[in-house]
Amino acid sequence: MTRSYFSESIPVFLTMCDAEILGRLTSAQGDIDAQQVNAWREEIRILRSELAAIDGHLCLEFSIPRMGKRIDVVVLYKGIVFPVEFKVFATDYAGFALDQVMDYALDLKNFHEQSHEKTIVPILVSTEAADVENHLSHDADNVFAPVKTNAHTLGRVIQEIGTRVSVVTADIDASAWENSIYKPTPTIIEAAQALYNGHTVAEISRSDAGAINLSRTAEAIFRIIALSREARQKTICFVTGVPGAGKTLAGLNIATQLHDPANDEHAVFLSGNGPLVKVLREALVRNKREAASGASVLSRRATAEREVGSFIQNVHNFRDDALATTTPPVEHVAIFDEAQRAWTLGQTAKFMKQKKNCPDFNMSEPEFLISCMDRHEDWTTIICLIGGGQEINTGEAGLPEWFAAIKHRYPHWHIYLSPNLNDTEYTRGQPLSQSEDFAHLHAAEPDLHLSVSIRSFRSEKLAGFVKALLDQDISEAFRLHAELRDVYPIVITRDLNMAKQWLRCKARGSERYGIITSSDAMRLRPYGINLKAGIDTVNWFLNCKDDVRSSYFLEDVATEFDVQGLELDWTCVAWDADFHHGVQDWEYMSFRGTQWTRMNDADRRLYRKNAYRVLLTRARQGMVLFIPHGSNDDTTRLTSFYDGTYNYLRDIGLQELV
Repeated sequence: MTRSYFSESIPVFLTMCDAEILGRLTSAQGDIDAQQVNAWREEIRILRSELAAIDGHLCLEFSIPRMGKRIDVVVLYKGIVFPVEFKVFATDYAGFALDQVMDYALDLKNFHEQSHEKTIVPILVSTEAADVENHLSHDADNVFAPVKTNAHTLGRVIQEIGTRVSVVTADIDASAWENSIYKPTPTIIEAAQALYNGHTVAEISRSDAGAINLSRTAEAIFRIIALSREARQKTICFVTGVPGAGKTLAGLNIATQLHDPANDEHAVFLSGNGPLVKVLREALVRNKREAASGASVLSRRATAEREVGSFIQNVHNFRDDALATTTPPVEHVAIFDEAQRAWTLGQTAKFMKQKKNCPDFNMSEPEFLISCMDRHEDWTTIICLIGGGQEINTGEAGLPEWFAAIKHRYPHWHIYLSPNLNDTEYTRGQPLSQSEDFAHLHAAEPDLHLSVSIRSFRSEKLAGFVKALLDQDISEAFRLHAELRDVYPIVITRDLNMAKQWLRCKARGSERYGIITSSDAMRLRPYGINLKAGIDTVNWFLNCKDDVRSSYFLEDVATEFDVQGLELDWTCVAWDADFHHGVQDWEYMSFRGTQWTRMNDADRRLYRKNAYRVLLTRARQGMVLFIPHGSNDDTTRLTSFYDGTYNYLRDIGLQELV
């Protein structure tokens, strides 16, 4: 795949006429509007003037598939990569534009193999802005802070930087650089947007030997779906994976590729995770609305909401629609995200009685969902995406309910398994898949398990470290942290302001950061963490730096229920007494009235531990853990509630911020 619409040495570019350059750009773009053509004309005019004395290489519209965008210009000169963002006719250097070009630079550094060791200097060209004096600065990875230029200073600034900045290699092989392996690790929001815009999972996921190839999982699932269709049989497919391994990405990939209403092909992505559904749908709506033209804002939004809502749905809405009819759903393929969180018979019956006026309802949520898809007379496929140790709420069934439903009510269904499905983290110690219990149990499919976390491109060992930390496997936690230290910083502090400052200093460009905590962290209010207020997850995850409701402001705090399935680049995990380290073991506490009470129920203790597992695996690049000092003047915040946790984390090697 050609990454650039146009790629030539600068001397060759200078000999070409505008019509030829524009012809290559418009041919590559396809559908194009006059505004874009005019912007390209102005860019070409400026580049022709400003690059006349520069002997380098020029790429126009260089693809950044992880972000679903293109860099306006990349200049390769004297061993330096210059990603350039043009803001034609802009009169100032807007913050959002500086973040945009910085994001491009970071994307190249982190995911573009030929750029890993290169010096990268991002440039913002606001064509009508005033001249400014740039003070060059860079981080340890040799990515510079964005440089500001206008239509008349771009060439001079590039030449000066080429003279002043020392580089590892004096030149760059343009062909090798442009055709370099690209190993993106998108956030789930970025992935959803890219997939919805027509990218494939192969384009937006890593494919190196050190990470799970999501394409293989997708191919295995598509093969099972095709077999179901051809053999006119009903199948259920269980896909497992460690936290952050790409299960949701795999599910969204299926949903987008099989969602083609024009050809009567329908698939639906279902999740009981309300915040995840809201955030993904809103992200796609905003993305689609911005891309649309020729209609009012309200009309574009309404159209986008209808289209997006048809293939990403809350599983409870799907269930309620099915209650109102006995006909099969339009979709032949249903993907259930976090299927282990489906409700037990007791929880479902209670809800149906109290909320839906169905006093005689007698099915668990897995059994009812299978019954809905079983209404199809010919074929159907259910894909269950299963996360290990992710149950965090009362009434969540785990896997046993799915297998009990198949065994007792749907023995004609064919079952395809991940080979890891019987691990205790998925089964909670209950056997699931003895072959004698099921007539159509197929051999385990190795490609249905995603064993490596890709949430953090910095390190794939985070999930193992968090598991060891929570299991009190001190030697393993110490060992894994030693491997993480240089690529994925995890620090501890007892000062919340220091934690906030650490986040702000670490984040570059539009990298998102925020404070997260347990939903039972009730005694962090003295530090300004008030869970009673709640958050709007859409605004918190999607809004920009100047919006007080966004995560960037470090005012509103999200809980495990808000962030499960989503991620940030950097997090502050605020740690309360609800799960604190005692003399020998973790102490599980619940705040009732005016005091902490000990939690003895095994399920509730599991949910609490899993809540912290979720919190500790949300950051892609690093995190700071805030454990307050407490106060012996307040019996709900005794220092002993916090000192044990802080000392335990320090003893397994976490660095202290002082």
